[in-house]
Amino acid sequence: MRTTVYFVILAVAFASCGGGQQKRAGAEGQTVTIVHTLDTVEVPVNPQRVVVLDFSALENLDYLGIKPVAVPKSGIPSHLSRYKDDASIADAGSIVEINLEKINEVQPDLIILGGRLRDFYDDLSKIAPVIYPSVYDAGDFLTAFERNLDDLGKIFERQDDVETAYADIRAKIDTVRQKVAASNEKALIVLHNKGRFSAYGSGSRFGIIHDVLGVPEAAEGLGTHIHGNPISSEFIGKVNPDILFIVDRSAVVANDRLDKSEVENQLVRQTNAYKNGKIFYLNPEMWYLAGGGITSVNAMIDEVAQAF
Repeated sequence: MRTTVYFVILAVAFASCGGGQQKRAGAEGQTVTIVHTLDTVEVPVNPQRVVVLDFSALENLDYLGIKPVAVPKSGIPSHLSRYKDDASIADAGSIVEINLEKINEVQPDLIILGGRLRDFYDDLSKIAPVIYPSVYDAGDFLTAFERNLDDLGKIFERQDDVETAYADIRAKIDTVRQKVAASNEKALIVLHNKGRFSAYGSGSRFGIIHDVLGVPEAAEGLGTHIHGNPISSEFIGKVNPDILFIVDRSAVVANDRLDKSEVENQLVRQTNAYKNGKIFYLNPEMWYLAGGGITSVNAMIDEVAQAF
């Protein structure tokens, strides 16, 4: 009798084990269709080996608690430095120059591509399915941001988590927009790079300030060029912004932090922004290196809110 009971229990145990294996195998066979700027691709559901080549996407996976097998460790922002220090995560190079051999070596089942690497799409697609979650190519920052989160929610079956994330961000945006609406101040966004300055407006890479948060432009018609419009101190003085936002590219690319005296010269000191103490030096890691993930978007909104 005891022997019979033993074999019954053993049979149930094996059946349970086999059922679990079958469930995992079924999950591995499932795919979801992802439509992005460069292509339409079938992506496995709950991929186990993800290579992330974009810091904004890495922020989003970090929020979801998903650990990648490889990231670009060169130039990684300080708020993501734990991925650089983790020896179990392979080094995929940088966000401008990737290590294809290393990426192939880790045998990914999904690659998440960054905007600076879009020319590598075809080569990477030979290794694994590739998605390209850009927030700049779609022309509508907030829509693209939410679509990217939604895609990750579908891929990793975490829709509730991503919906919570962008619901919180939408609420924060609404709060800032109300503050902006109560002000008549206009802003100018300027990028510093090796002693030179470029202005950015609505529809540009930093257009979230105008397009999402509703801050009026001090200079209209700047266009959407990725490198902005070269400007001088004379231009800033003529435009006379009420608020001046500065993004220092050199600080994160060349470790050459901007000397404020390069901006706040005699001409700029005549502007409303200087007189009213409204020149803001934004965090370039959030605005330039990332700029489209949960962490950076939250930080960007908070920084703009300080101006109102």
